[in-house]
Amino acid sequence: MRARLDTLVSAALQQGSAVPAFTCYDFTTALAVVGAAEAAGRGTILLVSPSTAATPNGLRLIAALRGLADGASVPVAVQLDHASDLGVIAGAVAAGADSVLVDGSSLPYEDNIALVLAARALLDTAGTDTVIEAELGGLAGDEDRAFGSDAAGSAPAAGTAGLTDSAQVEDFVARTGAQLLAVAVGNVHGKYHGEPELRWDVLQDIAVRTRLPLVLHGASGIPASELVKAAAMNVGKVNFNTELRTGVLETLDARTAAHRRDGENLQGLLAEWDVSARAFAATALATLSR
Repeated sequence: MRARLDTLVSAALQQGSAVPAFTCYDFTTALAVVGAAEAAGRGTILLVSPSTAATPNGLRLIAALRGLADGASVPVAVQLDHASDLGVIAGAVAAGADSVLVDGSSLPYEDNIALVLAARALLDTAGTDTVIEAELGGLAGDEDRAFGSDAAGSAPAAGTAGLTDSAQVEDFVARTGAQLLAVAVGNVHGKYHGEPELRWDVLQDIAVRTRLPLVLHGASGIPASELVKAAAMNVGKVNFNTELRTGVLETLDARTAAHRRDGENLQGLLAEWDVSARAFAATALATLSR
């Protein structure tokens, strides 16, 4: 069923839980995520990357995810993730995204605010009821690619990303009017070098400065024992991408040859894809639920 992102997240926080959000580059993964959410009786969020949304087929995928979400038996929101191009934002919302992460985190502070305000003005002019998430503090890495620890261009070590300046939080929230706030507290996109080292002290300081639901990006690789602390610090949304994606690719890599021998059995291979994605989603749902 259709759910407003802010309402879904706030309701979870009232129960001491957070809502997992999963990047879906394809419909097979989305079906698995929604199936896991329905089995758990929990709401979830389907994320679409801006690189996907910037293509005609990406817009068709958003429309398909919108239909899947609306027909689900649990609350499901569809969000355009990490967007800074106003044209891509407008197209994704027209296609069916009901929320957007307007990401100006790589920009100077005032420019970040200006981008969020420009997106809000654009969406209000279009007459949409779109929830805006904004990001303060920059995450290292690439949300669309996962690098091994020895690969060139790999995500920096934990703790090296630009931490959110908690002193800016109240001003940023007041001036942007954002309904959710993504923060950088040592989390990164992609694989971590060594063990993740989240700055829970910074997160706690941010949490006491705003009542907005907070968002933790780059959750893949963070131990469950750490993630369960998030909701207590007002983190109501946790994004997953790398572990979901790499798990599916590992399954396909291991099982493709067998299905080719079995009469090019694509249907059977898709079933294994579903099992992999569904299992990861189910684990994330259980970790973040109370």
